[in-house]
Amino acid sequence: MSEEVQMYLDDAKQSMNNVIQHLENELLKIRAGKANPRMLDGVSVDYYGVISPLSQISNVSAPDPKTIFIQPWDKSMIDSIEKAILKANLGFNPVNNGEVIRIMVPPLTEERRKQLVKQVRGEGETTKVSIRNIRRDNNEGLKLLKKDGIPEDEIKRGEDEIQKITDAYIKKIDEILDKKEKEIMTI
Repeated sequence: MSEEVQMYLDDAKQSMNNVIQHLENELLKIRAGKANPRMLDGVSVDYYGVISPLSQISNVSAPDPKTIFIQPWDKSMIDSIEKAILKANLGFNPVNNGEVIRIMVPPLTEERRKQLVKQVRGEGETTKVSIRNIRRDNNEGLKLLKKDGIPEDEIKRGEDEIQKITDAYIKKIDEILDKKEKEIMTI
């Protein structure tokens, strides 16, 4: 296979890996019944006029499966952190004792589990669309190589290879989604 065709194959793999990584990061934010510090990744706090992620102004941990523990480095920020968590509308009620904030993660109801599974499937579908867009873009790039004198049969082999890569990544997405759905539905 020519260097130009191989370049498109490598680009497709790299781009699809990035998309899978993004999916895994998004799924970490979706609650699966047990406490995880990543649940608070989307929370930003006004830190002396600068909007900062919660993880940059405090230590966030999950000492047990039902509790998230937030210990700010600056004790004067504790009220701002509590307000930011409430404003993020995550369904948590933070308990502030003046030193640390504790969040008791309530057990998921059956209805909420089903909503989360729908959210996971939505993330999965968005990711699959991204994978297909990468396939399309690389196939279009391969077709442009015809003008550069690359033989048509080599371009066809490249397109077939990109399709195999796409199929493998779609399968990987399905496996990731199945695992997350089982995790959510497990009581």
